[in-house]
Amino acid sequence: MPATVTLAGLGKTFGPTAALTDVTATVEAGQITGLVGPDGAGKTTLLRLIAGLLMPDAGTLQVLGHEATDRDAVRGDIGYMPQRFGLYEDLTVQENLELQADLHDLDGAARGERFATLLQFTGLAPFTGRLAGQLSGGMKQKLGLACALLPRPKLLLLDEPSAGVDPASRRELWRIVRTMAGTGIAIVWSTAYLDEAERCDSFLLLDRGHLLASGSPSDFTRRLEGRTFLVELPERQRHRIQRTAAALPSVADATIQGRSLRLVLKEGGVLPDLDDLVGSDATARPTRPRFEDAFVSLLQADRPPVAAPPPQEAITRSTDGMAIEARDLTRDFGRFRAVDRVSFTVRPGEIFGLLGPNGAGKSTTFRMLCGLLVPSAGSAHVAGVDLGRARATARERIGYMSQKFSLYGNLSVRDNLDFFSGVYGLAGRRRSSRIAWTMESFDLGAVANLEAGTLPLGFKQRLALGCALLHEPQVLFLDEPTSGVDPLMRREFWSRIGGLAEGGVTVLVTSHFMEEAEYCDRLGIVYAGKMIASGSPDALKQRFVTAELPEPTLEDAFVGLIREHDAGQRGVAAA
Repeated sequence: MPATVTLAGLGKTFGPTAALTDVTATVEAGQITGLVGPDGAGKTTLLRLIAGLLMPDAGTLQVLGHEATDRDAVRGDIGYMPQRFGLYEDLTVQENLELQADLHDLDGAARGERFATLLQFTGLAPFTGRLAGQLSGGMKQKLGLACALLPRPKLLLLDEPSAGVDPASRRELWRIVRTMAGTGIAIVWSTAYLDEAERCDSFLLLDRGHLLASGSPSDFTRRLEGRTFLVELPERQRHRIQRTAAALPSVADATIQGRSLRLVLKEGGVLPDLDDLVGSDATARPTRPRFEDAFVSLLQADRPPVAAPPPQEAITRSTDGMAIEARDLTRDFGRFRAVDRVSFTVRPGEIFGLLGPNGAGKSTTFRMLCGLLVPSAGSAHVAGVDLGRARATARERIGYMSQKFSLYGNLSVRDNLDFFSGVYGLAGRRRSSRIAWTMESFDLGAVANLEAGTLPLGFKQRLALGCALLHEPQVLFLDEPTSGVDPLMRREFWSRIGGLAEGGVTVLVTSHFMEEAEYCDRLGIVYAGKMIASGSPDALKQRFVTAELPEPTLEDAFVGLIREHDAGQRGVAAA
């Protein structure tokens, strides 16, 4: 059987920029092909070429047996779900489906049958009358997927359908799509989540428009067998040990995994002296290589290494007592209670991760602690200040980095630093010294005069974090800070955060990346407006160890905790 999609020497440019260069690959029917790579790798361009929305500038492209110039012949056989799928938020679920059915010219009998099947399949049947704008992130993605499946496509193109979606909702999306693949549909799933690549039947790995690797995920990771180890870490100095290990000549990668250090050795490399690295009695336990291990090893070979950040100085003195304290924190929106009596504390110098499904109340809790939202009840103390009484004082002690780049894109890097130092009330010699410290610490000198909006994502991230630290805050709030960056940049970011925590800065972070949640000292799981669990990453995982699952992942624990809570609520209701 011929391949559903065949690419040979495919190229696409936009002005002077080469988005794709010499890409050769195939997509097979009945398989999920993972299109993997960071932002700017060329994933969306490739999907739009396959969908017929763009024409190639070089090479050949065949889709369902037709050339790129004859795409109208197969347009009805392609389902395409772009990023931020174009749902009409002021229309209901049912009305969005009706609109898409009109666009595909589905008759009354066909649309009725398809609506019933897809609504049941995606679990949206109880919500047909709800406005799309009132759906959670995961439910919006399910509705977008249902719309893309309406014409019964032979080829389904999904552009980062799980971006910004919590792990529980991601698993549900995967269940739906895996079932569709079983019917013979060819599916291309674009993703920046490397754990998702392992679930695919095959993968295409793009970086800066080039195809670096392709094939079976298991074959890709198999070459690292015998080179991946876990070493237990002491409670303190985890981040210092990780930085030291990452710089060793025999080590390809070193990351924190709860209370363990995950080591990936270079080909032919030997384990470092663990007594010198960690301390006496340390042992290395072999562990299964992950797709991310192989991805990082390949990226490091393909580009110059990311410079390790300099050790961070202690930029603040810790407060007495708790750095963050939430007491029965509650927030109502009309009759809807988004956060219901959430309580927790964070110690000075601790990295605390706030996790939860979309719509669970995590972001609302985060915004109340930042001083961006007033609680309906309860109290929040940050850096020793009661936010209910002295919010302006608290903000002077808080640094905030939003999920989306929120600096001024038409100002240069230097102008952004100058502007935000003024906003934070810095003046004179201190203002100059803090700008100089930021430029040096985040290696921004080479881009100082470039407009911030034109920077690569990694430099935007450095600039945003630098601006958040200008005034030497005692508490740093990070809202999904590494969304879209490649694993090497994510490691650089967390190396900096670890250094800040060692210097006494308290960090509260939200994330949907379970791998980076492992860097946190403790985690809090928010669900249905409540804090349903808290503890170290290892403690949460340990709760779900079974004979069938001897080494549960953090995602396993996350999903398990939600299921336990739901089961408990059903038991209460039955009683």
